[in-house]
Amino acid sequence: MKRKILIILIVVLIVLISTVFAGYLYVNNKVNKINYVDIDESSIEINDNVEQELEKTGYRTIALLGIDSRADDYGKGNRSDCIILAVLNQKTKEVNLVSVYRDTYLKITGRNLDKVTHAYSYGGAELALSTLNTNLDLDITEFVTVNFEAVVDCVNSLGGIELNITDEELKYINQYVDELNKVTTSTSEHVTQSGKQHVNGIQAVAYARIRYTAGGDYKRTERMRTVIEAMLEKAKTLNPIELNKVANTILPKIYTNINSKEIMNMLPNIATYKINNNIGWPYNTKGATIGGVWYGPAITLESNVKKLHENIYKQENYEPSATVKQISNEVIQKTGYIEVFVENSSGKTVTASGTYTK
Repeated sequence: MKRKILIILIVVLIVLISTVFAGYLYVNNKVNKINYVDIDESSIEINDNVEQELEKTGYRTIALLGIDSRADDYGKGNRSDCIILAVLNQKTKEVNLVSVYRDTYLKITGRNLDKVTHAYSYGGAELALSTLNTNLDLDITEFVTVNFEAVVDCVNSLGGIELNITDEELKYINQYVDELNKVTTSTSEHVTQSGKQHVNGIQAVAYARIRYTAGGDYKRTERMRTVIEAMLEKAKTLNPIELNKVANTILPKIYTNINSKEIMNMLPNIATYKINNNIGWPYNTKGATIGGVWYGPAITLESNVKKLHENIYKQENYEPSATVKQISNEVIQKTGYIEVFVENSSGKTVTASGTYTK
């Protein structure tokens, strides 16, 4: 079975809840519909000094994980085909969305270099968080997991969303519609025209799954983020009765270690959050075939982590940890890819990928 591309945003969830309900007890009743799991945070690895330094920035990062299961199975054995870091600035109320490409070549904590998507399969959310933390110098301990059916149901409950579909995307979207119809026993119609279209849940997920247009997997992650933004914008237009229906539909399909008390504490100001940056990571990457398997290594891991912290977390002159530097060197040894600096036609120095002789 082909991979299911899955998308969710904690901001959508909390905006739905906070916009719908006026009374604390009513809100609490809705929040308690979420599937809460108590994980051992001490088992989640964080590189030395990272937690203390990130605490100074005022940012809070939540991992949004879309897994390739259809049943109510959220544990290990499922790949996280969608990995989005929701980076919340608790002072400015801005949200940065960082999509980590599923094929990124990282060191799975306690294992070998592999695609980051496999971390969840090997050890569930705990190992996925540990892998993100040790490779990217992060301190994530919170996550939200959904499967693709939850996204279909959420979009349908919202009454559909608006997407701008290109001619190239139109060539591929309906083959995914057909596959999703078969898997979910749905009867969604095909998308028949390009341009701005009102799409249902099946069509929205089909759009997010497209990977054969120019830009490949990188463009696909951009489509995921586009769907997320469209969901958020649509949620803002619904009245309380409509939002109540959405909440009843999607909350039981969410799996998270953020408890109801913590969500309640986030509610007073969460509706004021807005999406600021919407990017893919690594910034600089190039495909590599190793042992007959295609991977997407960062070029280099060290420089991409540095740029992430400087651009998203506003940590000036960031120096990646010794752990990140070690993993970065391991990736270079395996791929032969290094970062080089060249002068473009305008005389400006830019980065590019190069190779070295092993």
